[in-house]
Parts: sequence; structure tokens; C-alpha cells
Amino acid sequence: MRVLLVEDDDLLGSAVCKGLQQAGYAVDWLRDGRQAMNALRDAEPDILVLDLGLPGQDGLSILRDLRHRQSDLPVMVLTARDTVDDRIGGLDAGADDYLVKPFDLGELTARLRAIARRRTGRASPVIEHNGIVFDPAVRSVSVDGETLQLPGRAMAILEALLERPGVPLSRERLEQILYGWGEGVESNAVEVHIHHLRKKLGKDAIKTIRGLGYMIPK
Repeated sequence: MRVLLVEDDDLLGSAVCKGLQQAGYAVDWLRDGRQAMNALRDAEPDILVLDLGLPGQDGLSILRDLRHRQSDLPVMVLTARDTVDDRIGGLDAGADDYLVKPFDLGELTARLRAIARRRTGRASPVIEHNGIVFDPAVRSVSVDGETLQLPGRAMAILEALLERPGVPLSRERLEQILYGWGEGVESNAVEVHIHHLRKKLGKDAIKTIRGLGYMIPK
């Protein structure tokens, strides 16, 4: 899952970025509100983690612009604005959740997982499909009760496919899930990870849909 983090505090932003990457997210980090606004108009991530007190443009105006454009992008607000009125204002402006600084990174990632569940209409925190059990909280995968060891990026691809069984995801979309803006994308990285997953899950677990991408059958 790809996260856009908009946070102007270098120390906090660096810590959140590293923590989210360790939790399996591809993270892009911007420090300026106007840059974030431009980036969001070009392409939306899966989740926006947004500070409110930003240089260039305030986070609330970014949030209001998203909702004015009818964007349903999930937004997690991170801010030092901690009054009840601040929280009400952020949620009423369209935030999906609101977390006050200082915060625990574990709580942030748990809230992001909850937002992702709601977005896909899934009630259970664990994804189960055709004998595959994936637990996003602890990044574990098992098949028919046997725990598998998977590289982080192969696991990210599996999570994306499991969230949308029966829906093909293109190579380009999977690359977006795996890599942030500043990371070099290896030309055959997706194919290598798909090959590795098929060896672990079975050759028919992931289908190639010609011209469309890859899919886990319903």
C-alpha cells in the first residue's frame, strides 16, 4: 500500500517514514503543503497521512480541496492541534481519522490498517482466501496452516492481490505499491516477486491476465 506523508518536521517525518516502511508501506514524503496539493492533483496514493500546520498551504485546506473534488482518498490527520474543536473541525472537513502528536507509531499503523479495512469493506483484521491467511498487523502469511517466509515486497504484492480477489492489478500499479518516488524500479521486479509467490503458494494461486496484469481468483 502506498502512503503519501505530508509532514514538515524533519525528525518526526523521518521516524514516521521509516516506521511505515518497516510496516510494509511504500512511502512518499513531502514537507510543503503546496507541493502536496500539486502531487495529489497529479496522482493519488492509497492513503494520505497529513499534518495540518504546513508551510505553503495549510493541511485543512488540502483536505477541503480533496473533498471538494469528490476525492474519496482516505486521510489520516497527524497534528499538534489537540482541542476538541480542532478534532471536530478536522473530521468534519473530511478526515477519516485524527491523531494528536505526540503519538505511538504502533497506534498510527493500527489506525492505518483500520482505514484500509474500511476502504475495502472488510470487517476482519485478517485476510483469508482459498487457504491463504494474511495478517497485516504482524506481516505473517500461512497456507493451509503452514507459515511462509516471504520477502517484504513479495508480501506487499500478495496483500494487494488478496484485498481485491478477482480484480487484475497491472504491473504499473504493483510497482506503485512497491516503490516510492525516489526509488529506482527494477525492470522485472514484479515478475520476479510473482514467480516467487507462485513457488510458495502454488502455480495456479496467481493468474496472469493478458494485457491487464495479475489476479488472485475469487
